[in-house]
Amino acid sequence: MDSVTEIFSKLLFLLSVHNWHTAVAGNKYNCDDQLVSALPQSSFSSSSELSSSHSPGFAKLNRREGAGGWSPLVSNQYQWLQIDLGERTEITAVATQGGYGSSDWVTSYFLMFSDSGQNWKQYRQEESIWAFSGNTNADSVVYYKLQHSIKARYLRFVPLDWNPNGRIGMRIEVYGCTYRSEVVGFDGKSCLIYTFNQKLMSALKDVISLKFKTMQSDGILLHREGQNGDYITLELIKGKLSLLINLGDTKTHPSNAQLNITLGSLLDDQHWHSVLIEHFNDQVNFTVDKHTHHFHAKGEFSYLDLDYELSFGGIPVPGKSGMLSRRNFHGCFENIYYNGMNIIDLARRYKSQIYIVGNMSFSCLEPRVVPVTFLNSGSYLALPGTSGQDEIFISFQFRTWNKEGLLLSSKLHQASGGFLLYLNDGKVKISLHKPGKALNDITAGAGLNNGQWHSVSFSAKRNRISVIVDNDVMSSSHASIPLQIYSGDAFYFGGCPSSGNISQCNTSFGGFQGCMRLISIGNKAVDMISVQQNVFGNFSDLQIDLCGIIDRCLPNYCEHGGECSQSWNSFYCNCASTGYKGATCHYPIYEQSCEAYKHRGNASGFYNIDSDGSGPLRPFLVYCNMTDTTWTIIQHNNTNLTRVKSANRENPHTVFFKYSASLDQLQATINRAEHCEQELAYHCKKSRLLDKQDGMPLSWWIGRTNETQTYWGGSLPAVQKCTCGLEGSCIDSQHYCNCDADRDEWTNDTGFLSYKEHLPVTEIVITDTNRPNSEAGYKLGPLLCRGDRTFWNSASFNTEASYLHFPTFHGELSADVSFFFKTTASSGVFLENLGIQDFIRIELHSPSEVIFSFDVGNGPSEVTVQSLTSLNDNQWHFVKAERNIKEASLQVDHLPQRSHGAPPDGHIRLQLNSQLFVGGTASRQKGFLGCIRSLQLNGMALDLEERAKITPGVEPGCPGHCSSYGNLCHNGGKCREKYSGFSCDCTFSAYAGPFCKKEISVYFRTGTSVTYNFQEYYTLAKNSSSHASSFYADMTLSKEVITFAFRTTRTPSLLLYVSSFYKEYLSVILTRNGSLQIRYKLDSHQDPDVFSINTKNMADGQLQHVKINREEEMIFVEVNQNERMNFILSSGTEFNAIKSLTLGKILENSDIDEETMKANSQGFIGCLSSVQFNHIAPLKAALHHSSSAPIIVKGRFTESNCGTLTGADSTSSETTHSFADYSGPIDEGEPLANAIRSDSAIIGGVIAVLIFILLCITAVAVRVYKKKGIYSKNEAKGSENEDSAESALKSELSMQNTANENQKEYFF
Repeated sequence: MDSVTEIFSKLLFLLSVHNWHTAVAGNKYNCDDQLVSALPQSSFSSSSELSSSHSPGFAKLNRREGAGGWSPLVSNQYQWLQIDLGERTEITAVATQGGYGSSDWVTSYFLMFSDSGQNWKQYRQEESIWAFSGNTNADSVVYYKLQHSIKARYLRFVPLDWNPNGRIGMRIEVYGCTYRSEVVGFDGKSCLIYTFNQKLMSALKDVISLKFKTMQSDGILLHREGQNGDYITLELIKGKLSLLINLGDTKTHPSNAQLNITLGSLLDDQHWHSVLIEHFNDQVNFTVDKHTHHFHAKGEFSYLDLDYELSFGGIPVPGKSGMLSRRNFHGCFENIYYNGMNIIDLARRYKSQIYIVGNMSFSCLEPRVVPVTFLNSGSYLALPGTSGQDEIFISFQFRTWNKEGLLLSSKLHQASGGFLLYLNDGKVKISLHKPGKALNDITAGAGLNNGQWHSVSFSAKRNRISVIVDNDVMSSSHASIPLQIYSGDAFYFGGCPSSGNISQCNTSFGGFQGCMRLISIGNKAVDMISVQQNVFGNFSDLQIDLCGIIDRCLPNYCEHGGECSQSWNSFYCNCASTGYKGATCHYPIYEQSCEAYKHRGNASGFYNIDSDGSGPLRPFLVYCNMTDTTWTIIQHNNTNLTRVKSANRENPHTVFFKYSASLDQLQATINRAEHCEQELAYHCKKSRLLDKQDGMPLSWWIGRTNETQTYWGGSLPAVQKCTCGLEGSCIDSQHYCNCDADRDEWTNDTGFLSYKEHLPVTEIVITDTNRPNSEAGYKLGPLLCRGDRTFWNSASFNTEASYLHFPTFHGELSADVSFFFKTTASSGVFLENLGIQDFIRIELHSPSEVIFSFDVGNGPSEVTVQSLTSLNDNQWHFVKAERNIKEASLQVDHLPQRSHGAPPDGHIRLQLNSQLFVGGTASRQKGFLGCIRSLQLNGMALDLEERAKITPGVEPGCPGHCSSYGNLCHNGGKCREKYSGFSCDCTFSAYAGPFCKKEISVYFRTGTSVTYNFQEYYTLAKNSSSHASSFYADMTLSKEVITFAFRTTRTPSLLLYVSSFYKEYLSVILTRNGSLQIRYKLDSHQDPDVFSINTKNMADGQLQHVKINREEEMIFVEVNQNERMNFILSSGTEFNAIKSLTLGKILENSDIDEETMKANSQGFIGCLSSVQFNHIAPLKAALHHSSSAPIIVKGRFTESNCGTLTGADSTSSETTHSFADYSGPIDEGEPLANAIRSDSAIIGGVIAVLIFILLCITAVAVRVYKKKGIYSKNEAKGSENEDSAESALKSELSMQNTANENQKEYFF
């Protein structure tokens, strides 16, 4: 067949499959015929009738015969009106009226349907049982189009509520059309085999569809296999459908790979369920009822070796001898189609493609089983027994989700006791009791609350009792008891009347909620239809002839991998280890960015971030570097400098980079960031990046978009240049990259890639290292992103009529909204979105009250949070509202979250269709005045600023962040406003860091001295005739505040000394016994005032905090933030002409007292931290501003983190990291094949290390030899001081695994 004809035939085949699929789905158009009006009266029946003129035959819409409609004898919830349509029919709509000219009408009702007039099923919509709203008067017609059509012969209307001033009254109409179907029945010992012509096979698409119904929980529906053990099986297992795809035997496929997809639940309910399997190339769609699972049959699964034979209902053993292996199907199939072929029709016509094993019928036999539903814990079924018999035998089946519940109870003959048979923790237990005494319990079975049918047989004869569960000897219990058992006159199933005379019936675990069937007393089956007709026994709150169990975990509304469990009335989500919280595991535990963590006051460190909030992406670990700018650092598995040799275009060197996050997670993080960059270094020796002759790249990299990139660090996309090419600084002006000069010496092209759309780098390819002396090396840094565009994205609403509008918010099943606001107004609507009836709204209702209101079809609901303080204080406040099918919740700031539970069987979908209004409403009333910031809906941020630019009455941005975040600036730091946020100015603080919280600590050794000069001594002062105190008036203090912390074990020690030009001074020392002493000399003619704090030995190696505050003659001292003392000076109130502050050892000649002199003899050895004298921070000046500050440092001086450590090791120092140091728990992957491991590299590394050590020793010797002078900070020199770039590279290569230095030391 030529290609054109072949393509045409395949198109015809696809069209035929498509048309067949549409037909099978049911006629969607013109299926609205009136079905009731032409029916005879015999087609109508009811639970009862008020009179012959109120009989069900008069219940036709708009008819006035008889009394003008049906009314039952008694109006209660057990009444029903039933229509027999004569055959299975597709029903698409219903309509109701009240009784003609009466006060009788129904205000709400259920619909139920059945194929046999038994085993009814309730019509459900939105995955929950749905009550139809009925009439409000007798004659108006209420019409409902069904969301999904019903295929059934019998239909029941079950009134729930009616006019309280009348009774139940109904006239009805049903709309639909004839439903055509082919049915086949299997008896559990048969199967149907279809052999198809392989010429009709198409590799394009395979489609199998069918419907089935069964009461059995297990059985093979479909099987197809191949010669090598490949097979596809569709099997019912415990009421769920499993699609199993198996790849061959272990010889062909060592992994024996399998795919197993499970869908559906409770499919053994003797109702029709639809199945559709579509296989298109490697895409498989598996649908059961309305739930679809899409998956790719990748790799080997694309090449299943299958025979041209399909088996339905079982798996025949080889040879088709009529034998069947394992579980076979017992039930009915309807409309089996394979690629448009009607399989049942072929079987009915005995076509040769069909082979039948066993007995099969072209009809569907309905088992005569009448289930009963116990709706609530007050439901019960009372059945009579024969009193006084010495043998009791009762059996039944039940299914439930509840772990607890009373199954059966009875009082024994002549008040001799009683027994309870109940569920406890999913096990069946029997408890016997006689007056005044409880006998031992016996237990059988386990896990019986799994929704499956379980059988229970209970027998008692004389003094022996036994219980058997699921006919399993292993799940049975027997016991002998000291009590003769004689049957009572009644058995209560599921519970007992509240006014009952069985006192032991009122147990702590309550009544049974679930279904029962096949109840038998004394080996005689109970006729439940007789019970329903009140002929036999009695009951309360039962639904007879249906099992109303629902799998509330299907579909699974627990998001993000939360585990679903359920009871009869509700489901529950276990969110442990998911990273999410809430009733449905919807809302993220973690912040969306490092910026958000920073503004909670967090310090640098590893954090989990969830870039898309409640979206599908999972949280992942990053390093947050909290500087003035917040950096997010994401590592990959290859940060080492790697050398490359022997690569060419035919055999390129390719390296892949695997990050500690997926590409989707990375993309979400990059999109949120203000800026991202990644350093890429390419070292080269005779290794080019670009071949200038043919213009083809010789090396390139690939980013997130999977596109080849030929621009390098520091350059721009599509330029095909390096940084030096843009700056015009390349070593050869004829080229745009240093490496393209092709020199036989090491050079490099290094810089930051910062085009966000291309980041991160995922692959590098190098091809030009195959020539003599040709070599390259590359190093890729971590991905660095700063800021969060959404966190500060804000808008200011200036008039009540102004608002921003956005597209409709889609959060049908789960929705979360979060934002910050600040205002001075007393009320206003933050956000509103409307539907036809549904809506969602969040508003500031009063200065201290936020309300979240919504309607999903169950009537308006509100969740309110009351604040004890006013929320209109012009400070930022956080609001988070969430609504899911379980509950709605609202949180404001850190106030307790308020929640409102959803009704268990109500509407669940939030259906909105208007625009989303932010800062106002569609009516332009109750608008919000103030600022809204960082508005996120289901994790997606709305760009308020962009929309505000084009909206009158709204301005982008919102000033004034310090009023809310200023308290994050600690230790005297000042909050400074920025357009996007704020920063902390630590200029006048002894601390550093983004929030002025980072301790600045120095370890002092013997002889170390740090002197801060307040003012140079001017020689003209000596010759001045004016009084010195007036000359130095600006340096005369009447008060000072001094704070510092220290840690030492040496005594005596000088902690701090402040000198004056007039021989006045202040010294703070530790005496020989370790007590703290403050010595003030404010009069040069008197001895110093001495104040001692003798509370403990402060030279104990622990960190001690001291604060000294002098106000004229009053001195307030605080030690370790809890010991407070007051002292009074006698020597004066003014500290005149202060000259300098010294830490450590005083090196100049000073006129000081003997105790201070002793303390100064060895100065201070230990840790000093966060020293502050008024606004002067001498340690910070020495370390960070040495070139500009009037500071002199002598001796050995080590920056340390000793001020933050709790242990005694005060010499431990803070490590100063580069960005590359921060690596999360990443997958290291396999070692790179081209990593440098050669002996020559090791030898070269050793030599380089020895040279480096010798250079260091020489440098130290030179510095020691030099004259000591004023400290000036020296930056470490880079590789330009080396002899060549080659030695720098070799040194870097040999040192790449060396740990970073732990401390910085300065020598003076």
